[in-house]
Amino acid sequence: MDDTLLLLISTLDSTLRVSTPLILCAMAGIFSERSGIIDIGLEGKLLAGAFAAAAGAAVSGSAFIGLGAAIITSIMMALLHGFACITHRGNHVVSGLAINILASGLTVTLGVAWFHKGGQTPNLSGDARFSPITLPGAETFADIPLLGHVYTELLSGHNLLVYVAFLAVPITWWILYKTRFGLRLRAVGENPQAVDTAGISVAFLRYRAVICAGILCGIAGAYLSTGQNAAFGKEMSAGQGYIALAAMIFGKWKPLPGLLACLLFGFLDAMAVRLQGVSFPGIGEIPVQFMQALPYALTVILLAGFIGKAVAPKAIGNPYVKER
Repeated sequence: MDDTLLLLISTLDSTLRVSTPLILCAMAGIFSERSGIIDIGLEGKLLAGAFAAAAGAAVSGSAFIGLGAAIITSIMMALLHGFACITHRGNHVVSGLAINILASGLTVTLGVAWFHKGGQTPNLSGDARFSPITLPGAETFADIPLLGHVYTELLSGHNLLVYVAFLAVPITWWILYKTRFGLRLRAVGENPQAVDTAGISVAFLRYRAVICAGILCGIAGAYLSTGQNAAFGKEMSAGQGYIALAAMIFGKWKPLPGLLACLLFGFLDAMAVRLQGVSFPGIGEIPVQFMQALPYALTVILLAGFIGKAVAPKAIGNPYVKER
């Protein structure tokens, strides 16, 4: 097979893996912000989930126990955000930033206290990590030109949480647009007064939305430390929660466009690795630092260029006071 095609398949394979935490966090943000709760705290929940997953897996030796710990921890952070924004009607952005700061400091502090490794957790191996899954027939189809390589190298060989992330997109779409809960969730983000008039609790709906966001961020965090990597490291989320937030806004708070935006960011990140040391005719070698900064620069460009065009839910960020 042509080397260029093999390189493309390999890059797309990396794109799927790199995009996984972005997709999960973007879907989490859609649940939260569609209900009217601004979720700047995606980064903090992602980081806290990553630490909880690695710590739980290191102690128990089971990646699934680590996943459960990540989900519970992320839900607790989400409920803390909900308590500040929904119950006490606090500023959503300030609360989200507080969640991020709390996660940043607490993960390192607990890591030092529990594992004495400078804020890191012990390296994970065996059942403490999510291992790659070989899809049925992957070895049989490997020799088929193009289609065999796509199935074997692009679709097969990812760990469980990668498939969960891509499955989360149609599930999110179905919940938002095909269920009573989703209809009410979208309504409360647009007109909470109308929802309250119909006898539905605005606060209860929003709390359930932030819990959904917590679950997805927990899965994303578990993927970072027990799937993509083999331990927790200080600030390992590296701004991916913010990138997911930008992808969600660029996708206009909709699951499928949000997925495509996440794949775009993931592709740029994968290309940054592939193009290291590569020299282009007439241009020369592109600095590694430029390629590494490209996803973050694109985040700023997209937010600056599209934030005015992407119309947010009308009631987002506005505290709801029940009329008496």
